[in-house]
Amino acid sequence: MDPATRTKNILVISRDPTLADLVHNAVDNNVSLHGAAGEAEGWNIIQEIRPEIIVLGELGSTDTVIKMYKDLREGWISRHASILIVELNEIENTHRILSDENLETGIVNYFLKEGSESPFQSAGALLPRLSEIIAEKLKSRENRLKNALQEPGGFCTIWEQIPGPGAFEKRQAAVLENARKAARRGIACAISITDNPGGNPAIATDILCAEIRKAGIDPLVHIAFRDRSRNQAESLLFQLAALDINNILVLTGDYPSDLGYAGKSKPVFDLDSVNGLRLVKEMNRGLMRTIMRKPTRLGSTDFFAGVAFSPFKQMEAEVMGQFYKMKKKVEAGADFVITQVGYDARKLHEFLMWLNERQYRIPALAGIYVLSYQVAKAMHNNHVPGCVVTEEMLRQLATESESSDKGRQARLNRAAKMYAIVKGLGFRGAYISGQNMPVESLEYIVTKGNELAGDWRSLIPEFNYPQENGFYFFKQDPETGLNSTVQALKNQAPDRPLIYEVSRASHRLFFEPDSGLFKPLQKFMRRVDASPFLYRLLHSFERWIKSLLYGCKDCGDCALFDAAYLCPVSQCPKDQRNAPCGGSYQGWCEVYPNEKQCIWVQAYVRLKSRGKEDEIGGDIVPPCNWDLWQSSSWINYFLGRDHSAQMRGIRQPDSGSADPSVKKD
Repeated sequence: MDPATRTKNILVISRDPTLADLVHNAVDNNVSLHGAAGEAEGWNIIQEIRPEIIVLGELGSTDTVIKMYKDLREGWISRHASILIVELNEIENTHRILSDENLETGIVNYFLKEGSESPFQSAGALLPRLSEIIAEKLKSRENRLKNALQEPGGFCTIWEQIPGPGAFEKRQAAVLENARKAARRGIACAISITDNPGGNPAIATDILCAEIRKAGIDPLVHIAFRDRSRNQAESLLFQLAALDINNILVLTGDYPSDLGYAGKSKPVFDLDSVNGLRLVKEMNRGLMRTIMRKPTRLGSTDFFAGVAFSPFKQMEAEVMGQFYKMKKKVEAGADFVITQVGYDARKLHEFLMWLNERQYRIPALAGIYVLSYQVAKAMHNNHVPGCVVTEEMLRQLATESESSDKGRQARLNRAAKMYAIVKGLGFRGAYISGQNMPVESLEYIVTKGNELAGDWRSLIPEFNYPQENGFYFFKQDPETGLNSTVQALKNQAPDRPLIYEVSRASHRLFFEPDSGLFKPLQKFMRRVDASPFLYRLLHSFERWIKSLLYGCKDCGDCALFDAAYLCPVSQCPKDQRNAPCGGSYQGWCEVYPNEKQCIWVQAYVRLKSRGKEDEIGGDIVPPCNWDLWQSSSWINYFLGRDHSAQMRGIRQPDSGSADPSVKKD
């Protein structure tokens, strides 16, 4: 069993063992059944297993059952469970089943046999009725988004909502009303709530998602690490788990805008999306923490974690950088993936081919934006990072906007056609978004898209918007207009700047564990580490030379080895240690367009000069250990303290071995 998948648990609390036997016969083998003979034992088991359903039976008196029900409803762990009360009358050979729907309207009244809305029935009807109710309760508690994406041959629609700023604005009310309408019409399997898109401050997503869940549809919560330290991210995830909200989209996040209070907010980016996924998966297994000096495993969560992927890149280095990072996201435990916005069918097809070629069985959804001319201009001018609208497409939208309806019908038809194409290509769903889009537009896109799906190949020429000099991973198939199985040549010129060659030679001479100088230097570093004066002297020299060569910020947990001797802390505004974010444009950094080249584009061409560009998609690099801030990264490396040393198996002197050739288990 996947350790991230929780077992479905049912707890029977009753002094009469007959009830546990009845429940056992009413459930299938995929459910784990637990029994408790009284209230105290029941509470202990609830703490341990977090049951989906709690069945209350004979507890001595009606008052005891009523009190237990009320306590369960108020309990921190039990409050999300479905509760059944089963009364067995052995003398009259009858039974009664009371469930959440009628219990919450006045539990005391339903224990009165006269005039009760839940009358006693014959014992023969108990087992089938109990089985039916339990099955309904378990189904209602299932993750519908997860089921829809994992169902063979299924196709899922997610509708994005953007709450925006403010606490009492009409926009928030509109989001909730859209969620209710989508739930009633059954046209979406989830409502997606963005997290400060564009780096603009907005209402926290968890509040709205709790309300959306009550509306009868699953929320998908965006979690952008732009604004959160790893502690804050962990706290938010605990909060979502406590609210029984499990679908999340793990994102690096756009760089902060200038709309924050008194100016631009300080960016955090403590975790990237890859390490954010690793945190989520550890929480699903149960995080280990030291509490009162005792190792303790926390209760496991049940998150279903998605990621974003940007297939619409222009340069070879950018395209390959996205694929390298996607590889790491899959390895880190991504459960599904959603593509960024673009209108090139070949690029969407290319992504599916890449996934299939590597046998990644991760469900992919295609991003479909209902594109107005005004938004298209912003995307074309790179004001919406990661979204691509070419000059040719912008001209077409300009023409459409001159119609009597300002291009409304044209953009709905375009979205419907794209829906049909991605369904035909083999995507597992569509992620539909658009400014102020009513539920009727969503319904039109889904309905019309399904009508067109049978002839989706004829629509491919309408989504042929290649970027100028754009790189494709596969060569084009002239018959289909999509891709062949033949990989394209990678023609981007490599680069070997002097700083790269000097850094590489220095690393090979001094820092590689198999170098002849490594062990003498390691002994030297131990002596320096033991002397405050020598430590300050060496640290000052290191800081001076690395600041001069790399713009070093003295983080103490150096990632130069991981990025072709480019510093992610000082040279990447988002501190990306595991390949690029999705915001670069034509090779330029999202934050400094036309000023600074993305460091991962630089790293790619540097590594390509040695035939090592695939190293970008190699080991997952952990986040910076801020306990080492403002300390000597040289000493930390040689003494086995930083992530680079640990990845190379260099042990700390007090671990029992200083031999770098001895690997950790």
